[in-house]
Amino acid sequence: MNIAVLGTGLMGYPMARRLCEAGHTVQVWNRTRAKAEGLAAFGATVHDTPTAAAQNSEFVITMLEHGPVVEEVLFVLGVAGAMKPGTVLIDMSSIKPAEARAHAERLGGMGITHLDAPVSGGTLGAEAGTLAIMAGGKLSSFERAKPVFAPLGRATLVGPSGSGQLAKLANQMIVGITIGAVAEALLLCQKGGADPAKVKEAISGGFADSRILQVHGQRMVERNFAPGGRMTVQLKDMRNALETATGLGYNAPITDLLEQLYAEGVAHGLSDLDQSGLFVELARRNGMK
Repeated sequence: MNIAVLGTGLMGYPMARRLCEAGHTVQVWNRTRAKAEGLAAFGATVHDTPTAAAQNSEFVITMLEHGPVVEEVLFVLGVAGAMKPGTVLIDMSSIKPAEARAHAERLGGMGITHLDAPVSGGTLGAEAGTLAIMAGGKLSSFERAKPVFAPLGRATLVGPSGSGQLAKLANQMIVGITIGAVAEALLLCQKGGADPAKVKEAISGGFADSRILQVHGQRMVERNFAPGGRMTVQLKDMRNALETATGLGYNAPITDLLEQLYAEGVAHGLSDLDQSGLFVELARRNGMK
């Protein structure tokens, strides 16, 4: 298949590489071209504009920063107009459900099919092809896209347009809240004189075990906060969840509290840390290194 990938950052780059390695013809574009050029070694064609990448592709994947950037690329930079009727646009960015529904309606009027299909699994999942892919849209479109999803991870259709983004918000609520719980618990143990690494080992396999404990907890133990998913991205997702909840008349007090903690961490200069860097903010609050 001829597939365009627009946005080759931390997630888009390994995803595009996996599509190349699966034998697809891959067109790539990134606003900073240098971030895409390495994909040429895997067989991708690097383009100077998103329209050039998209115009002859059967599927166009967007993996961009947030909703306004997706809208800019599609409708200001001209990707929507460059795609042929019948093309499937798969937006794998994490944006607001309302934005996804608006994009689907607008593209549908142009004869272009839309799937919102955000992912979970971080850079490790993108590199290994083990992403959890949450898709919203029509069943027929999802079935068409299965060969595209296959090298990237496990895809599940969760409902109509916008539903994929709702599922991603649920995912990010759980991730963000659980990171806070793991950080707070490990810091409590450190404060009391226990070895956080040994505490993590001791509770592994029990009811408190989770992928968050294993991956992000290990980063906390090692004090390794090189970004897989940045604090700013986690904060954006928590804010999108709260905005969506407000629109539905739903009260989400735990998410509200964690949004405040991530916001304080970002305000204190932790923007470029991994989201597990919330550990640093909670340590600061307690006068701990």
